[in-house]
Amino acid sequence: MNQPTLIAIDWGTSNLRAALLNADGQAIESRSTPGGVMAVKDGLFAEALSQLCGDWMQAYPCALIASGMVGSRQGWKEAPYLDCPASIDKAAKNLTPIEMNLHGGGSRRLYIAPGLRFQEASGIYDVMRGEETQIWGANISPNSCCILPGTHSKWAWTGQRGEILRFQTWMTGELFGLHTKHGILGRLMQAGPESLVSFESGVRLGLSQSAKANHVVFAARTAGLMEQVPAHQLADYLSGILIGLEVAGGMKELSNASAQTLTLIGDDGLCERYGLALKIAGLNWERSEADATTRGQWLIAKQ
Repeated sequence: MNQPTLIAIDWGTSNLRAALLNADGQAIESRSTPGGVMAVKDGLFAEALSQLCGDWMQAYPCALIASGMVGSRQGWKEAPYLDCPASIDKAAKNLTPIEMNLHGGGSRRLYIAPGLRFQEASGIYDVMRGEETQIWGANISPNSCCILPGTHSKWAWTGQRGEILRFQTWMTGELFGLHTKHGILGRLMQAGPESLVSFESGVRLGLSQSAKANHVVFAARTAGLMEQVPAHQLADYLSGILIGLEVAGGMKELSNASAQTLTLIGDDGLCERYGLALKIAGLNWERSEADATTRGQWLIAKQ
């Protein structure tokens, strides 16, 4: 059962990943490169993809499906957003095709999965690209809430049939990067070993002072000035504050939070940190199944 039937492409802002899947959706081979959407110059997306897996496309006449920022306005071709509630079958009916010429001759068609959008009662829109594929592939329970930590962390709620009902974006990771690399908070920070003690301290501050977010973030500087937190632990302290603020905000959207189990989807290191923050907040959590993105792409293609 190792005959290739699908090339699944996860093309985000920073990285390009591809997996060659068999008829059961299992990976025969996987590859990756730092060549994310933002690294592609002059619209040469076909060339970038060919460099990573052009040999697969030449050797195997199987379908190609992609998800992520490749379908954004800054990507290869914009794939329209689907309104929530959104299901796998709805996504499968709204794929965006791209015809691409192969260097060795011939052409192939690539299908880009749509992103999702949700409009809150206030009129504010939220969007996602790529995370929806992870959610569908994570095999989470119906009527659940899941969290996808990252540069732009997502909290998403699913329905009875696994459809995505609504979601929220939290810019936690990007704010951490901006504060540490380009702001005053990073001036006192020094490199050093990870400190979960300072991280936990930051989480508790963020959880308890969520109504004063812009104020408590400044504690990542004053705690260093007053020598309450060592310089090499300030980054962990700030990380804890920001994640604590996110968790505090997300908890307000949960009904019967103490009885609900949240699912964490994504990078192991980030999920461990979020799991610790959720535990401090008194919330139950579990990890999703591995390779959620590839499985989600397989399910969309199969549908």
